[in-house]
Amino acid sequence: MLRKAAPLFGMLGPLLFTLSFTVNGTLRPDYDPVRMYVSELSIGPQGWIQIVSFMVLGVSLMLFVPALKASFPDGKASRAAPILFSVIAVCYFFSGPFVTDPMSMFDNQQTLQGTLHGIFGAIVFSLSAASCFVLWRRFRSDARWKPLAAFTLIAGIVMVVLIALMKIAQLETNILSNWSGLIQRCCLITHYAWVFIISLNMWKKTR
Repeated sequence: MLRKAAPLFGMLGPLLFTLSFTVNGTLRPDYDPVRMYVSELSIGPQGWIQIVSFMVLGVSLMLFVPALKASFPDGKASRAAPILFSVIAVCYFFSGPFVTDPMSMFDNQQTLQGTLHGIFGAIVFSLSAASCFVLWRRFRSDARWKPLAAFTLIAGIVMVVLIALMKIAQLETNILSNWSGLIQRCCLITHYAWVFIISLNMWKKTR
């Protein structure tokens, strides 16, 4: 039963998380979604909303892992994909209670909990991009998944470029610094859209 429902978690988790940070960021008067990172919604009295959102997404992605195992029982990505998503899920979950420091991502965290959040965040972004390339290798050689191969490769490349832009924006104050939040959101949504689509395909195949 759980295995049949697993693809639904791959769709619902990213969708709810995106809806949460979009609505929450819009309603907070002291928050600029173009300039500020999603994680900064965890700061302040209303921060619990984003903290819970991180944890719900982590649980959802962990419950999605059985769908990966069922869809790719052997061959390329059969071991790597479930491991990657399991690590991503755990990092998302702990990104919640370990709240980020203001205007920090990856580097320049000042507190212990901020440092841990930065580590979890770096792992999430790195492995999210890696998951695209791992499954692309499977999709391009699997007739059932080949229609998604090109989209998967493009998603991976887009994520790598956006991660690089986020890093550049942090090196020093430059024109990209004012767009950090938007760049991060584009990166996150690229991965979430990809996860949603492969989850939808898995769900259709189980039916």
